Amino acid sequence: MKRLLILTVLFFFFLSGNCLAQQIKKPVVSGSYYSDSAKILAAEIEKFLDWAEVTESDKDILALISPHAGYEYCGSVAAYGYKAIKGKPIRTVVVIGSSHYEYFEGVSVYPQGAWQTPLGNVPVDMELANALIQGHDKISFYEPAFTKEHSVEVQIPFLQIVLDDFKIVPIVMGKFSYENCQMLAQALLETIKDRKDVLIVASTDMSHFHPYDEACEIDNLTIEELKKFDPESLYSKLDSKESELCGAAAVVTTLLYTRQRGAAEIEIMKYANSGDVTGNKNKVVGYLSAVIYAEPGRDEMLNKDKRVLNEDQKKRLLDIARQTIEAHVGKQERPDFTETDPLLLKNMGAFVTIHKQGALRGCIGNIIGQQALYLTVRDMAIEATRDPRFPPLSADELKDIDIEISVLTQPERVKSADDIEMGRHGVIVKRGSASGVFLPQVATETGWSREEFLSNLCAHKAGLSPDAWKDKDTELYSFTAQVFGEKDSR
Repeated sequence: MKRLLILTVLFFFFLSGNCLAQQIKKPVVSGSYYSDSAKILAAEIEKFLDWAEVTESDKDILALISPHAGYEYCGSVAAYGYKAIKGKPIRTVVVIGSSHYEYFEGVSVYPQGAWQTPLGNVPVDMELANALIQGHDKISFYEPAFTKEHSVEVQIPFLQIVLDDFKIVPIVMGKFSYENCQMLAQALLETIKDRKDVLIVASTDMSHFHPYDEACEIDNLTIEELKKFDPESLYSKLDSKESELCGAAAVVTTLLYTRQRGAAEIEIMKYANSGDVTGNKNKVVGYLSAVIYAEPGRDEMLNKDKRVLNEDQKKRLLDIARQTIEAHVGKQERPDFTETDPLLLKNMGAFVTIHKQGALRGCIGNIIGQQALYLTVRDMAIEATRDPRFPPLSADELKDIDIEISVLTQPERVKSADDIEMGRHGVIVKRGSASGVFLPQVATETGWSREEFLSNLCAHKAGLSPDAWKDKDTELYSFTAQVFGEKDSR
């Protein structure tokens, strides 16, 4: 009886969890902003796409800016951007809207299930959506943000026509502030990482309810700001009301994100306003379709040189390590850093080494990058202060220490110890559950030969016999490191 009760509880638990995952969000503006007939809606979108004169391009597209009014007003404008992505290998579309009905402070991400339109259901990319939610306190699922909101929904039927087999991450932004835009842009960079199959759609209309000529003047100013590709300048113009975008937060966030992803240009595909469509030019609403392209070869360049940090990046990591150590030793909270540099946002391994008056005082790291590099450095800085080989670092010692950081490449198994180059390669030795690691600079500091290096690694780091590295059952992995420290910058 007890077993039956447990099985029954488990059955309903998994059933309820499955129902949650399969939750279908019904459309809000089907039948008003666009047709509720699948046949009519598909034909209408295809007609808009046929009208749009877009030259096919092989450039990588990072993002679109697209209007969100009723299709009879803005569909012919929206079609330009969507025609540009037709047939592209896009697997996830992050659609960012701004709240028209609910005021709230942060960002709301729809986390599960699927969104329904007359053309069918589109699944939510739950992995990406929940990674965003888990990564920041101000990003959550605030359901009222989606209850009446249309800015995300109206993008989906166009996506269903031009893309195959894709998922969405619906996002609604609350309060418009530069800090919120930076926060979401950073979260997107950290969660999307190096994926090339993710598209951002910033949902926005332009100026609202001005006479035709005045609206054109305001919108032209906004377009010129967009062409500058300067999110801070655009934010300033929007904040002062010189420019108008009802999806201002979505657009500024998208500019911040794409700039860090290597965006090279923004192309204004089409501009029009409701006066151009209806003929009534007393009070019009502006619409824009724009495409943001990636710089050709940008990803390849970053991948090739992804472990080569410039002086600014080195200084930034050293500052993060220093501030973190001082806060930790001073019993303060772990600092919360904001980072947008794409290289520092890559998952990379790193060690943080503390020296005191030239002597080792602590050294801890992660060989395999499990999070963004700047976070690895922050966390390893704390661990280095409590290296179990030494007493915990005290506040009195801070004036006498200097910090060194080693940023690591991905380890690769070597066929023979002869492939290991002293002073250039760090080495990992593994045999069964035993393992140990030496950084490249160990050979330089000790003057050891290759045999001495490997023997000491086996004996003192892995707890193996000194000659275990010669055994065919022992695995050797090499990596390189970019090493820099506070001493270098003095």
